[in-house]
Amino acid sequence: MFAETTGEFFRHVRACRTLIFQVFPKENHALELVHGKDSDEVSFGALKVPVSTLFHKFDTACVNAIGRFLSSSAMHSICPKSTAFARVEKPSLRLILVMFAWLLSGGPAIAGDSTEHEPEAESPWRLGVALGYGQRTNPLKFSDNITVVVDLDIAWFGERFFFDNGDVGYTLSENELFTFNLVGRINSDRVFFSKTNTQFISLDNSVGQPVVLQAEIPDRDYAIEAGVELLADGAWGYLQAGAFQDVSRTHKGRELFAEYSYLFRNQRWFYEPSAGVSWKSQKLNNYYWGVTADESSLVFPVYEAGSGMNYFTRFKMSYQLTRKWSSLFVVEYERLNHEAAQSPLVDEKSVYGAFAGLKYNY
Repeated sequence: MFAETTGEFFRHVRACRTLIFQVFPKENHALELVHGKDSDEVSFGALKVPVSTLFHKFDTACVNAIGRFLSSSAMHSICPKSTAFARVEKPSLRLILVMFAWLLSGGPAIAGDSTEHEPEAESPWRLGVALGYGQRTNPLKFSDNITVVVDLDIAWFGERFFFDNGDVGYTLSENELFTFNLVGRINSDRVFFSKTNTQFISLDNSVGQPVVLQAEIPDRDYAIEAGVELLADGAWGYLQAGAFQDVSRTHKGRELFAEYSYLFRNQRWFYEPSAGVSWKSQKLNNYYWGVTADESSLVFPVYEAGSGMNYFTRFKMSYQLTRKWSSLFVVEYERLNHEAAQSPLVDEKSVYGAFAGLKYNY
């Protein structure tokens, strides 16, 4: 009986909802009941309409629709006439608002089930793994491209402290407009130097005899950097900016970066283009891309790099297969700054990357 009564109730109130979207065709958003200081309002997205104005526009159609339900036989079957609720000939303003809020917040989860369930607490962990195949080109001479078959997404967010895929941070300030963090991270330039090979090159000397030289890219160390990070997002997109200083005394330099991205959604499809810039100081650039006198040879002469600006862009596309599974496709491009590109260690001025696979979110 309750399920049938609930169904009849929704049929009456959906008629009111249809009238709402006829009055406000451009504000086809979920409605929200707002209790103001002086009077109640109903919110249509960004548009807030006083209840008095709303019911004036609806005329008496909305009131009569719910009124017919309250006086229907189905309602009387569960609410005898002796009760105050059943004696209401025309529903009060407060009652109508409660009914609208109930309908537009989703109604009962299952018809006939009146049990309320507590929402699950949001986990501080974000765990995911992507399985597929991808490559990132290596701009260094005598080096191999970087192959990717597994891409892990591991993050934990506490009240203030967080860990996000290798970055460790502390949130200093957070509000609706932006988040300001202290962050520690590992510099990413070192990753190219782990895929180099030793080459033997034959050259003719001054008397025309061949001389075999061993050519090997100088090794570089990882650097631990600390700095500040600003995050901001809204309907306009997502912005991330940061400033970092080497605290491990590896390259003793600094880096400034900014990246903008925007997420588009079309049903189960998600598209996210992004673009950014990264300024690297002279000390940072020279440590990774310069050649010292001790490292120099006929193949790699002495070179001192200055500061420079990298440019990068990325496009990520995914399709939500199930709640946990999604397909993933990523392409990216980075243009090395002029000082790094002119290094004798560098063979390519640009870095390309792509990955395609399946991702599972725990």
